[in-house]
Amino acid sequence: MILFAVTGITLNHAADIEARAVTVETGMVLENDTLQTLQTGFEGEAPLPEAVAARLHDELGVRTGNRQAEWSDVDIYLSLPRPGGDGWLSIDVETGEVLLEQTHRGWIAFLNDLHKGRNTGTAWSWFIDIFAVACIVFCLTGLLLLQFHARGRPSTWPVVSLGLAAPLILILLFVH
Repeated sequence: MILFAVTGITLNHAADIEARAVTVETGMVLENDTLQTLQTGFEGEAPLPEAVAARLHDELGVRTGNRQAEWSDVDIYLSLPRPGGDGWLSIDVETGEVLLEQTHRGWIAFLNDLHKGRNTGTAWSWFIDIFAVACIVFCLTGLLLLQFHARGRPSTWPVVSLGLAAPLILILLFVH
């Protein structure tokens, strides 16, 4: 919850936090046997063949998974977005030349993207949803505990009401 709150603050002040993106370009050339699996004349979207994906992983450390690549008769383009950065990969189907560009925007951008669930995949998306449900349960059980102990604390409900009213007043008066 602390990390979620901290990233909420960093997201709220994103314009005030300077980020320096670091872009790295690398490349390689696919061997003829691997390259032949790409010369099918296919156009459209489809994942890379397993042999090509394995070679890219071994040589460049890129995990393509089942991402849909854009195939044309000239090249294959694969977008590689990730939390805190971006990337893309291009394969020339004639020469086998591979160009990989990866950009990293820093740890704050990484944590902010985790907060939003941006480019994080299914497992992280499920984790955030489960965490949100757990927070709701935590808050509702907290309200039940407040109701149980409110008899001995007369300021309980006025403070809870203020906690609900303050954001609503701020929204109505200052958010346009």
